[in-house]
Amino acid sequence: QVQLVESGGGLVQPGGSLRLSCTASGNIYSITFMCWYRQAPGKERELVATLSSDGSASYADSVKGRFIISRDSAENTMSLQMSDLEPTDTAVYYCNALMTPRTADWGRIYWGRGTQVTVSS
Repeated sequence: QVQLVESGGGLVQPGGSLRLSCTASGNIYSITFMCWYRQAPGKERELVATLSSDGSASYADSVKGRFIISRDSAENTMSLQMSDLEPTDTAVYYCNALMTPRTADWGRIYWGRGTQVTVSS
């Protein structure tokens, strides 16, 4: 079964850093792109960062210069290095990817279950 699992969330003080990881597992043929979304209480889920298969990255304006998305293709793992964290970064962070299982003819979007990030003093 193809799935995404996030890890690395937690409580951090303002100005601190945290590194999130997302691991794709299962019988995967290909991963086209991987993204991080987040959802704060009472708000809609928003796109934070995207990493395409060609290695190009894009970020939401609110995190540019503070967050870095990266991927270890050999391990099917994606990371989000978050620095200079602010209370407004508090949210559940979700991993998202377009993946094609070896058992399927085409890919679809997969979501992880999320990991909580809380920025507070």
